[in-house]
Amino acid sequence: MQYGLKAIIHRANRLLAALEPEDFTAFEPHLELVELAKGKIVYDVGETIRHVYFPHDTIVSFTTLLQDGGSVEMAAFGRESVFGYVSAQVSRQSFGRYVTQFSGTASRISLDRFAEIILGRIKVRQLILNFTEALLTQTLLAVACNAVHSVEARCCRWILSTRDRFDHDALPLTHETLAQTLGVQRSTVSSVTRALQMAGLISQGRGVITVTDRDGLEETACECYRTIRERYESLLPGTFNSH
Repeated sequence: MQYGLKAIIHRANRLLAALEPEDFTAFEPHLELVELAKGKIVYDVGETIRHVYFPHDTIVSFTTLLQDGGSVEMAAFGRESVFGYVSAQVSRQSFGRYVTQFSGTASRISLDRFAEIILGRIKVRQLILNFTEALLTQTLLAVACNAVHSVEARCCRWILSTRDRFDHDALPLTHETLAQTLGVQRSTVSSVTRALQMAGLISQGRGVITVTDRDGLEETACECYRTIRERYESLLPGTFNSH
């Protein structure tokens, strides 16, 4: 089926691209293209969720805020994802903070319209159920990962996951972004990335981390990276590119 320019842009999100043509047609008139600037808080704790978002070329972190002012990432949403629905089916209130890690775009649709479409279309409902199971895997593993795996292993996992979503080796990652995501001090991230660079796994520039040895990064990363990726590929084929 031939798609127009707007449809092609919306289908940069892998879940929208995975829809059958007739199911995508049900979504298309209600999709809105939005810009998400780096650092934008899409939803904060307790805020009412009114729209569902399908990221294109950005990553949105779902973080838990701590009493000491820190935060820890519990899940990340990229082009293989949708956010704003799974956690808003009853109270419609965000129980964490959704913050944009990189400037980019997303398609969004009202939560009410999204729920209507899911209710009436079996294949769409199954796709979202598959995504929900993959997201649950990611979230539960993040709890264990944050508790038992080293900062170095977790850092490698995050760099690899970002690489999967961007399809190129040069990534717009800063030490500040990694520190916020991993819930550690910036100085800790600087020490870890310096060691990874000395090992030849990455190179660093101003605001950019480039993957130079993907295989080496995978060996250094915790097993959570491979488990999460395999779960997504099993439940949602085609959402991650092979490398």
